[in-house]
Amino acid sequence: MRLNDFLTREPDGRGVVDTNRDVMPEEFFRDPNKYIRNKGALKEIQATGSYARMERNVRDEMDLEEVVRKLYKNGVDNLLGWSEAAANVKTSVHNSTKQSLDSAAEEARNLTTTIEAMKMEGCTSLCTMRGGAMWWKFPTAWSERKRGREWRWRRGNRNSHGRTRKLATPSKRMTLCGNPVHHLPG
Repeated sequence: MRLNDFLTREPDGRGVVDTNRDVMPEEFFRDPNKYIRNKGALKEIQATGSYARMERNVRDEMDLEEVVRKLYKNGVDNLLGWSEAAANVKTSVHNSTKQSLDSAAEEARNLTTTIEAMKMEGCTSLCTMRGGAMWWKFPTAWSERKRGREWRWRRGNRNSHGRTRKLATPSKRMTLCGNPVHHLPG
């Protein structure tokens, strides 16, 4: 979201200036006085709950980007790299991030629950067996990611098609995203 979009939507358009049109929120939260010169309007904007939520989200995102940069600099760019990383690399990461990466690496190592992972045109799907039924894991919409839910499990079998659970009949024109249970050769 651009700064002017936020200022137009939240504080009734106060603070909107042509020079703010292309400002990213990260830059704005580093030095808000640079972009809104009217101190009264700035204080009023900063007093709103939407400003506090936006600032917290942007700061969390900036922190996460910094962690990713550190990991990438130390050669960790996938789960295998994380599992093989030295102890000093793992100690440089925040506890919540470390726990997430450790549990993801453990889940990937656990062959009894993971059947396969499929790459589908920019999105990842994971299939597991739970209680004798097959479950597919799909990325959720942006609105649910905002609330902390990145993935959603859907029940089905190898022939079910998405949410409808209707049988999919493969055709020549079906793409991998059109039929998420289509198996690749090899």
